[in-house]
Amino acid sequence: MNPTKPGSAPAEARRDTLTITDNRNGKQYEIPIKNDTIHAIDLRAIKVDSSDFGMMSYDPSFSNTASCISKITYIDGDKGILRYRGYSIEELAEKSTYPETAYLLMHGELPTKPQLADWNYQITHHTFIHESIKKFLDGFHYDAHPMGMLISTVAALSTFYPDAKDIFNAESRRKQTYRLIGKMPTLAAFAYRHSLGMPFAYPDNELGYCANFLNMLFRTTELKYRPNPTLERALDILFILHADHEQNCSSTAMRGVGSSEVDPYSATAAATAALYGPLHGGANEQVLRMLVDIGSIKDVPAYIKRVKAGEKKLMGFGHRVYKNYDPRARIVKRIAYEVFDVMGRNPLVDIALECERIALEDEYFVSRRLYPNVDFYTGLIYQSMGFPVTMFPVLFAIPRTSGWIAQWEEMLLDAEQKISRPRQVYLGYDLRSYTPVDQRG
Repeated sequence: MNPTKPGSAPAEARRDTLTITDNRNGKQYEIPIKNDTIHAIDLRAIKVDSSDFGMMSYDPSFSNTASCISKITYIDGDKGILRYRGYSIEELAEKSTYPETAYLLMHGELPTKPQLADWNYQITHHTFIHESIKKFLDGFHYDAHPMGMLISTVAALSTFYPDAKDIFNAESRRKQTYRLIGKMPTLAAFAYRHSLGMPFAYPDNELGYCANFLNMLFRTTELKYRPNPTLERALDILFILHADHEQNCSSTAMRGVGSSEVDPYSATAAATAALYGPLHGGANEQVLRMLVDIGSIKDVPAYIKRVKAGEKKLMGFGHRVYKNYDPRARIVKRIAYEVFDVMGRNPLVDIALECERIALEDEYFVSRRLYPNVDFYTGLIYQSMGFPVTMFPVLFAIPRTSGWIAQWEEMLLDAEQKISRPRQVYLGYDLRSYTPVDQRG
């Protein structure tokens, strides 16, 4: 197969097809190309004989398989580009708010002033949770991980809102969207308070989205909690940065589980569970543990040496998609210093900066295109704001909820989507006969 180079043949002679020669039998197949992809099902036509199942592509972890067509998030990993609905993440982080960004992800356009006011009102007035959910939370042990509590309570919401099963009703989907985006901070804050043995602090409808979350987390005896504006804005920006990230592990879980036409609470619980892992939402916690393990600036070179020898990992460096500096990491690095000005400089930041400096100058990391990702500095910010490391993935799940719902609804309304059912390459035994237990050697 010899691909034709652009410009090497007249336009009328070129076809948007791929010609495949099967060297087992010499047959040729012409497969249509659309949007620089081929339909995997077209490979099924490639057979040695009529009894064959047909050719499949083998792609562990879906490294080069597009599972959907999406209009939500665009990433160019080589150039370090991230855009929501066409808007650059840098511009949204500078000018937008998380609720406005969530609206953009859900609706495809930035809201007008009346639309944004209604959106904020609806979300704000869905922050309260049923009192019985408090009893559910009380059943967890005091040292239960907040993320495990969040997964369980999100799943439990489906039992409180049976109307959520009407997933092809646009009004029902809209109502569940308000509920999920509104209640996630409440569930997260209640899980945090439960782990500390503190009484729950209820939502304050007069506060904005991030301010209200901080209120539910940290209010003690004050009649009216007023968060520090710098910390509130820092959290707002962090929420924007984490709102969506294309077809990552948790978004794929949201789409995969949602493809069975289950209610959105159950699908969101599955996505939250996917986010729980240290290779996804728990990565910033691993960065913090690494920095603590390194201990001091003078010990950074020795640690880097062990990384290059394959003995350790440089957590927070490299990304499945980005082969350039993660655009979110630049923004987070700036926010970190704004938070330090309020809360005091986190001593671990000097170790982090030294790790970054050495790695960006070392051929080992440069040749492998390993750059800081968003997780490298977020843990330092959250720790400085007073969050325990167990809350880090929870802080990720709150903003990602809007991205999950947008991905879920796009999947539901896509006529090409069916229930998720990947194929496998079977290499196990052929047919065997059952042997009674007393005859087995």
